[in-house]
Amino acid sequence: MKIAVITGSSGLVGSEAAQFLSRKFDKIIGIDNDFRKRFFGDDATTLWNKKRLEKTLPNFTHETLDIRDGEKINNLFRKYGRDIRLVVHTAAQPSHDWAAKEPETDFTVNANGTLCLLEAVRRFAPEAVFIFTSTNKVYGDTPNFLPLVEKETRWEIKESHVYSRNGIDESMSIDNSKHSLFGVSKLAADVLAQEYGKYFGLKTGIFRCGCVTGPKHSGTQLHGFLSYLMKCAITGEKYTIFGYQGKQVRDNIHSQDLVSMFWYFYENPKPGEVYNAGGSRFFNCSMLEAIAFCEKITGRKMSTAYSDTPRVGDHIWWISDVSKFKKNYPQWTLQHNLESTLLQIHDSMRERVGAAP
Repeated sequence: MKIAVITGSSGLVGSEAAQFLSRKFDKIIGIDNDFRKRFFGDDATTLWNKKRLEKTLPNFTHETLDIRDGEKINNLFRKYGRDIRLVVHTAAQPSHDWAAKEPETDFTVNANGTLCLLEAVRRFAPEAVFIFTSTNKVYGDTPNFLPLVEKETRWEIKESHVYSRNGIDESMSIDNSKHSLFGVSKLAADVLAQEYGKYFGLKTGIFRCGCVTGPKHSGTQLHGFLSYLMKCAITGEKYTIFGYQGKQVRDNIHSQDLVSMFWYFYENPKPGEVYNAGGSRFFNCSMLEAIAFCEKITGRKMSTAYSDTPRVGDHIWWISDVSKFKKNYPQWTLQHNLESTLLQIHDSMRERVGAAP
């Protein structure tokens, strides 16, 4: 029997992985305890997505486990052992704002939880591929010291800079910068996953994501940029822009394109390897540009507010260079751009929240 274990299975990336992998594996085991609701409130619950997976995927089994509970995680991995061929670890506390409220919870979920899973794989399923969803916040605020130029709707990097053509690659330093506590906890997990690949020989792959998006996202103010933005555009709720004149740039990657990266890695794993994973020059936007797209799709003006204070450790300009992954896996390509993704989010969000009166 071929089994895939997915943590954070009710979230955006986890549920996308479950749906995709259900066609490739005999059994999908999803681990999720709806901590997103605890982090961000009732509107962020992923229970609806859990129910959808249970209804639509006949080979999906849900386990309500806390990834920090080593005993229960070990029991699960002991039960299935070497039948577990793939672990996709997406469970996390994902907000650098929230991390400052409860640093211990943030660190234990992101770092200790990852350690529990890596140890379970090492002990009971050592041949399994282990995919870890890291973050570009491991680079801290180093990107903010790049030579940036302010333009009408966005910040951009100087054309003469090495990052101008393709974006930021994996050679950027992860040291000596302000990471946010979230960035620190994810960096600890990131390096752990690398070490279990390089030291123990586990088939670990580390994917440093920027903004991951898609129609299955339960976006909130503190996490889920495009999803929450579209929700505000539909409901009429006020959207607050934090700093940088709304010209801060993010590359976004559709959850389907990210899961596609995972699959290529699974088929040809390179233990302990690190990849920046984002929309690159193909799919990126500033906050102002995203707002304009949402207004175009909904056909009405958004209600926005502006705060001069940016989020701590937030990036002014981030575009991922995915050249390293493309070199190792040349068959992979990005399929979803900004407009098509926002249309998908719009249609899905209208079903969930309706429209403003």
